[in-house]
This record gives sequence, C-alpha cells and structure tokens, in this order.
Amino acid sequence: MGRPKAELVLTDDERETLTRWARRRTSSQALALRCRIVLESTTGLTNKDVAARLGVEAHTVSRWRARFVRDRLEGLTDEPRPGGPRKITDDQVEVNRSGIGGGSMR
Repeated sequence: MGRPKAELVLTDDERETLTRWARRRTSSQALALRCRIVLESTTGLTNKDVAARLGVEAHTVSRWRARFVRDRLEGLTDEPRPGGPRKITDDQVEVNRSGIGGGSMR
C-alpha cells in the first residue's frame, strides 16, 4: 500500500493555471512537467501510476505533490540556487524565449 498521500484538491483557478502553464510554449520544461504531475495526481492514481504515465520516478511525483500541497502554485516554481546573483531577470528570459528579443542576451 505504501505511505499515505496528502490529499490533493485543486480550486478551479489552480486547475486553470496549471493547465495553462503545462501547455504554454514559453514555460520551462521542468515547470510544465511539475504541472502535469500535479494535474495527474488529482485523478486518484497512485504516485507510481502517475510516474509511469509521465515517465518519471515515483519519488519525483511524491516530491512535487507534497510541495504543491504545502506551498500551492508557488511551490512549483524554481527556488533560488546558490551562487552569484542572476544577470538577467525572469522577464528577460520570457521575452527571449518568445522570440520578441530578436537576438542573444549578451
């Protein structure tokens, strides 16, 4: 049976946002996968089944499911990483990904 899972219930707004992020071409692949994990987890499947369906490990599903339950949508975004401060902002990254920037970011 495994460890008990935290109950995962989405509001309509959360479901809409997760679906949009999962489908948006400018979302990072990591964020899109996290959104798909959360969306699949609401169907009643086990973490193992969700993992098999999405091609990831069960502990990955468990981690993102728990983080979403704890932090909601904010929990799916990347946390700050160690090292020097970023030289470009999230907005600059999005502009470049969408092709609006028209060149390199150097």
